[in-house]
Amino acid sequence: MSQALVRKLRDKLGARYILDKPEELATYECDACVLIQKKPDLVALPKTPEEVAFIVQACIEANVPYTARGAGTGLSGGALPMQGGVQIGLNRMDRITEIDEANRTATVEVGVINASLNLALKAHGLFYAPDPSSQSACTLGGNIAENAGGIHCIKYGVTTDHILALQVVLPDGTLTWMGGKNRRSHGPNLVGLMVGSEGTLGVITQAIVKLTPVPEKVRVYLAAFNSVADAGGTVASIIQSGLMPSALEFMDAFTVVAVNQAFNVGFPENAEAVLLIELDGYPAQLLHDEIKLKEILAAHQVSQIRVGETEDERAALWKARKATVAAYGRYAPAFYLNDTVIPRSQLVPLLEKIYEVAERYDVIICNVFHAGDGNLHPHVLFDPDNADQVRRGMQASEEILHACLAVGGALSGEHGIGIEKSELMPLQFSPESLETMKKLKRIFDPANLSNPEKIFPMRTACGEARHAISPSLLTGEGLWI
Repeated sequence: MSQALVRKLRDKLGARYILDKPEELATYECDACVLIQKKPDLVALPKTPEEVAFIVQACIEANVPYTARGAGTGLSGGALPMQGGVQIGLNRMDRITEIDEANRTATVEVGVINASLNLALKAHGLFYAPDPSSQSACTLGGNIAENAGGIHCIKYGVTTDHILALQVVLPDGTLTWMGGKNRRSHGPNLVGLMVGSEGTLGVITQAIVKLTPVPEKVRVYLAAFNSVADAGGTVASIIQSGLMPSALEFMDAFTVVAVNQAFNVGFPENAEAVLLIELDGYPAQLLHDEIKLKEILAAHQVSQIRVGETEDERAALWKARKATVAAYGRYAPAFYLNDTVIPRSQLVPLLEKIYEVAERYDVIICNVFHAGDGNLHPHVLFDPDNADQVRRGMQASEEILHACLAVGGALSGEHGIGIEKSELMPLQFSPESLETMKKLKRIFDPANLSNPEKIFPMRTACGEARHAISPSLLTGEGLWI
């Protein structure tokens, strides 16, 4: 790292906000996907969009790569500095600069925590709909970069459906706004291009987000089933019926037992599968939807129904759902979280395939996922000190992913491609499609300094992958969670 660059950044931001000691850099060496680790050469912690622009301009002048990072809750290695360089930590940019009730918008800096925004909106009778499971920790900048989803995406949509405008530092150092409050913009949809681009086209610093009125009435139904097929069939029937729940989540038997043991939430442990189904809206509409829902549940042999009506009862159910990863820690010290999307009609066959793969590779695979939009999240539990177990777990994951793609699925539902799945992009996209994406990257970032080596396959001269989570690259050494 150029000492001239270090001095320049220290003079601008202050020595306190430039980190370069080994113990400081170690805290940035991985995200929540711990299977890949890479330390930055330097971490800069700006407070304003103008300071972000200064950092990018300084990196351009020094020909040094830079990578933006939020809370580090990502699961695809998207915020790892694969070429070293400067890590731009955006957590200090945590202001909600405006809540506009009349236009139902909020203007926020990207370091705002997702749940904190909703806490601030509560008094206004509004909420920001995208709610990933890491909602209490993840920041909006990371959500935007990865186009995060969440429990309520079946009805309200994913992150891209709620972003009206973005302030971005482009890879030439320009600080600019794209889009606007009026929900209509002319010309190319640059906001849509930026959402989900994983920091490869620029560093997002602020956003104007769309807000939604808090529904008048909300109920959450816990429905237990004696078979995965009945639960999966219920999901398909709900969607086919035209009923639009605000959330539709699946938990398998292993997950239910794990959550009960960890948090004593009283889920029915004799069930093979549990669905959490949320309905919201006007009271009359909710009554109509509840009648239809109960008819569907009865047709699929539901064994137990519990209703959460009060805010505390609903919160307890959703807390249990979002705490499943913590509950898995009782069974293994680490996990690999798959993220893929399939047609909802293929839900039952794919779950059967997952359990068959788990048995064949002798690994624990447990399932909790967004059933309403077909976003599967098989969790492979493993001991990182057991290299053979890691290898079998990754082989099982790869086979599951291939099976999902074979039925018309996609590589990722909400976690992004990052470095985790970059070498697998040719499985879903043609060479022509990939080249078109790369051309866009070159137009925005001809020097390839903005979060390099992400999304697209990176191959050596001999044709072998340089990075990817695959059995051939994992030894089990140095993995932790």
